[in-house]
Amino acid sequence: MSSLNTSETKISIFYLVGIPGIESANIWIAILICLMYIIAILGNCTILFFIKTEPSLHEPMYYFLSMLALSDLGLSLSSLPTMLKIFLFNIPGISPDACIAQEFFIHVFSAMESSILLIMSFDRFIAICKPLRYTSILTSARVIQVGLVLSLKNVLLVLPFPFTLKHLRYCKKNLLSHSYCLHQDVMKLACSDNKVNVMYGLCVALTGILDLTFIVMSYMLILKAVLSIASQKEKLKVLNTCVSHICAVLIFYVPIICLAVIHRFAKHSSPIIKILMADVFLLVPPLMNPIVYCVKSQQIRNLVLRKLCQKQR
Repeated sequence: MSSLNTSETKISIFYLVGIPGIESANIWIAILICLMYIIAILGNCTILFFIKTEPSLHEPMYYFLSMLALSDLGLSLSSLPTMLKIFLFNIPGISPDACIAQEFFIHVFSAMESSILLIMSFDRFIAICKPLRYTSILTSARVIQVGLVLSLKNVLLVLPFPFTLKHLRYCKKNLLSHSYCLHQDVMKLACSDNKVNVMYGLCVALTGILDLTFIVMSYMLILKAVLSIASQKEKLKVLNTCVSHICAVLIFYVPIICLAVIHRFAKHSSPIIKILMADVFLLVPPLMNPIVYCVKSQQIRNLVLRKLCQKQR
C-alpha cells in the first residue's frame, strides 16, 4: 500500500466522511449528488459549446464565461470520485497520494474560479465605465493572455501544497472532516510540525480575500458610474448586465464566508452544518452558474431555446 515517508508508524490510508447520523439515507443522497453533477457538467458543457460554435458570442465577456465554465467543470470532476465512493459505494478510504492529488486540483480550480470572477468584474467595469475603449482594451489576444496568465499563476500558487503535505509525517490520526480532501484538513492529521503549511495556507487564502476585495471595489466604481446616469430606465438596463456576475460571485463566496464564520465563531456547532456547507461550496457553484447565465443572458437563452425548438420539430 502507498504511504508517506516516516520513521514512525505509517498511515497508509485516510478516511473521508459522508454526513454523520444519516448513513441510512446515503443512497438517496447519492442520487441527488449524481443529479447535481450531471446537471453541472451538462450545463457547463452547453455553455462551452454555444460560445465555441456561435460567432455572436465571440466577445470578451463570453470568453471569460467559458473560462468560468472550465473551472466549474474542473471543480466538479475533482470532487466527483470521492463523493460517489462514499455515498454510492460506501467506500470512505483513500490513499494519501490520491488524497493529496485531489486537494491540489480542488484548490487550483477554486483559485481559478476566484481569479476569473475578479477579471469578469474588471470586464464589467470597463464595459460600463469606459465603453468606447472596451474593444481596444479587451482584444481577443489579450483575453487569451489573461487566461493563460491566470492559469499559470494559480497552478504555481497551489503547487507547493502537495510537496509540503508529502513532507509531513502522518502516524496517529487518519480521519478527515469532509467527503473530499482539502489542504487544511489533511495537514491537521500530521504528527510533525506543520507551521509552514499553516502559514502558506494563510497566504493562499489571502489571495482569495484580495480577489473579493477588488471585486467589491470594481462594483463600487460601477455603482458610482451608474448613479451618474440621469435616466432611471438606463440605470436599470446597465445594472442588469451585471446581475449574472453578481449572482456568480455570491454563489461562490457566500458558502466560503459562512464556513469561515462557523469555524471561527461556532466551533462547537454540529459537524453536519460544517460538512453540508463545505459540500455546498463544491457542488452549488458549478451547478448554478450555467443556470444563472442561461436565464439572465438573453443571447445564450435565445440560442438554447432555438436549439430546443429545432429538436422538437
